[in-house]
Amino acid sequence: MFCRSRRAISSTSRWQTSSPTCIAAAVITSVPLGVTTALAVAAHEIPQEVGDVAILLRAGFSKLRAFTLNLLSGIGGILGAIAMLIASQSIPNLLPYVLSFAAGNFLYVAMADLIPDLHRGGIGGGPFRQLLLIVAGVATISLL
Repeated sequence: MFCRSRRAISSTSRWQTSSPTCIAAAVITSVPLGVTTALAVAAHEIPQEVGDVAILLRAGFSKLRAFTLNLLSGIGGILGAIAMLIASQSIPNLLPYVLSFAAGNFLYVAMADLIPDLHRGGIGGGPFRQLLLIVAGVATISLL
């Protein structure tokens, strides 16, 4: 179980660096895009972080230690956001590539996490309801 808890913290640290970098790039582009990106990241990250803490607790870590390790893994996010803000000033042509990377990250989350649940029947209501919810999600992002 210790190995699994180590993997959870390691992968969270890497993701915590890229997500705020993407948010910072989106905010530099436009504030509404930054807010939308931050909401999308939060919708994914909050359950992810709760799951990471649960893994650490199950591995035998105390509540304080699990929370502290999870908090420390998030420090990379602050560094990533600061790095993006600095890089956008010195290398302005970098922004489109960071935004492309961000789009790829969100597509990866959708493909790896959400679509398999749709195929396994993890989300009830049948294919019509699933299609309706996907269209509603695309419409919501379009309106923002």
